[in-house]
Amino acid sequence: MAARSDGSERAMTDTTAIITEKRGQAFWITINRPDKRNALNREVIAGISKGYREAHEDKDVRVIVLTGAGDKAFCAGADLQNSGAAFAMDHSKPNVDYADLLRLSQNATKPAIARVGGVCMAGGMGLLCMTDMAVAADHVIFGLPEVKVGVFPMQVLSLLQTIAPPRLVNEWALTGEPFDAKAAQAAGLLNYAVPAAELDAKVDWLIGRIVDKSPTAIRRGKYAMRAIASMSFDESIAYTESQIALLAMTEDAKEGLKAFSEKRKPVWTGK
Repeated sequence: MAARSDGSERAMTDTTAIITEKRGQAFWITINRPDKRNALNREVIAGISKGYREAHEDKDVRVIVLTGAGDKAFCAGADLQNSGAAFAMDHSKPNVDYADLLRLSQNATKPAIARVGGVCMAGGMGLLCMTDMAVAADHVIFGLPEVKVGVFPMQVLSLLQTIAPPRLVNEWALTGEPFDAKAAQAAGLLNYAVPAAELDAKVDWLIGRIVDKSPTAIRRGKYAMRAIASMSFDESIAYTESQIALLAMTEDAKEGLKAFSEKRKPVWTGK
């Protein structure tokens, strides 16, 4: 633990490819391969997965921030330095590590923010899509260039198609042409695109809007959003009407309503 100037404590773990750092109630996961444009390899994927699990095991953590070291790249996709290695797999295993990471992110019950300070391509687009919210510097370039090297953004599409309009996804995936932050925001990939000098302040602002809210409401809310994603309206409304009844029975819901009536800030227990 190291003391910060604001009096809070900061815990940092450096595993070379991934740095995990607890800043107050935010758990930061940083891809630490700036010389490789923060490209994905086995260690990076394992490190992000480990970070997600650690964040969920720590009751003090309220939000996850995923980013890349340096200002050149968030993540440029798979590491193509070793020809073919990026797409090699053990065919005796039914699951692929990158796919398992995306599964893990979708079952997460703590919100995640992508802080995108540099280029975001290919598998990096999957990392962007696996978070709940995203803030990018307005100079960042995005893209799905896989067709240029004879492959396709297969796993990325599983998340991307639920976020961006189909016609745009088709264009990005089939042409491999890059697009800018303005287009990414218009397509729904980003919550905010800001000047690079304002990136950290905007991320901190968004963190602040999360950590003062009920962790119980967020936890159960994320669980419900995941559950109803593939339901029909009739299934969804039946499920959610039971969920709001259960949520109203929690300590946080009772405290929130009491604090509102007493015109004070609620004190969340997370129960």
